[in-house]
Amino acid sequence: MKNSNIFAAYDIGGTKCASLVGYLDDREFKVLEKRRFATSECKNARECVFRLGRELEEIIKETGEKPAALGISCGGPLNSKLGLIQSPPNLPGWDDIPICRWASEQTGLESYLENDANAGALAEWRYGAGRGVDNMLFLTFGTGLGAGVIIDGRLLYGASGNAGELGHITLADDGPVGYGKAGSFEGFCSGAGLARQMQNLASERLAAGNPVSWAMDEEAISKLDAKRLGELAREGDSDALAIFRKSGEMLGRGLSIAIDLFNPEVIAIGSIFVRSGEFLRPAMEEILKKEALSNNLRDVKIVPAQLGESTGDAAALCAARENYKKGGIK
Repeated sequence: MKNSNIFAAYDIGGTKCASLVGYLDDREFKVLEKRRFATSECKNARECVFRLGRELEEIIKETGEKPAALGISCGGPLNSKLGLIQSPPNLPGWDDIPICRWASEQTGLESYLENDANAGALAEWRYGAGRGVDNMLFLTFGTGLGAGVIIDGRLLYGASGNAGELGHITLADDGPVGYGKAGSFEGFCSGAGLARQMQNLASERLAAGNPVSWAMDEEAISKLDAKRLGELAREGDSDALAIFRKSGEMLGRGLSIAIDLFNPEVIAIGSIFVRSGEFLRPAMEEILKKEALSNNLRDVKIVPAQLGESTGDAAALCAARENYKKGGIK
């Protein structure tokens, strides 16, 4: 017999995938069992989805639970209404993959697909920084920049489930590429974008015969990432602090647009903002004071996402619960 508080989930990413079963109610969530594997272990999308199903079947046997539904969280672009994954940049070859149909055929569970940022917004709204409010935004600020929007107590979907793609907004005529655009919000405010800014600076200095101390050759430059940027900033490195300041300015510029469009009570920002927000916030706040409507800015709190490493689990499970409760994605 199905338990209306027990749900299954797939969390699909370019690096790792996971199958899990968890308990969710209006107050809390708990992962009962989870199995992970590297996405690269699978030759193609069908093999990956089939393995997720096999892992889920084993979890269900181990826990003895019968989930009410299956939620699937994945980066876009996708079509949540049709259950299609449509060529995400971090999943090459995943072109119009009918993942909900495949998952339902294998597991026998009704399956629901959500953009990972939308699913993350649901998780932070139910169990994290957005608990108790009706209007909030969630920004991933991880490898990329995704956003989920809760308006008047409902997730904003749009025509195909891709509403709120703030990372695609152009903030400058030129700049690091993100989302296929130079100078995009994602280009300035993502792990990949920060790494590119570091690499560009280090390459320019190297070509001029004045290399930075933390990247003395091309090999070292190629290994730079946002984690290293945070370490350098904590050591007081002026170049690292300048990169964070620029990113903070663009974060403020992008958020000012979102604040005036959606008038949220809370903006919860994940990953890099959680770890390195102290280096981003001063410049962000300076720009917000200049760019956002004062009344809207007064109404909003900008905070680190609260769920941390649990975000992916809660997001995928929420994709199942929220859609099961309302009878599917409308």
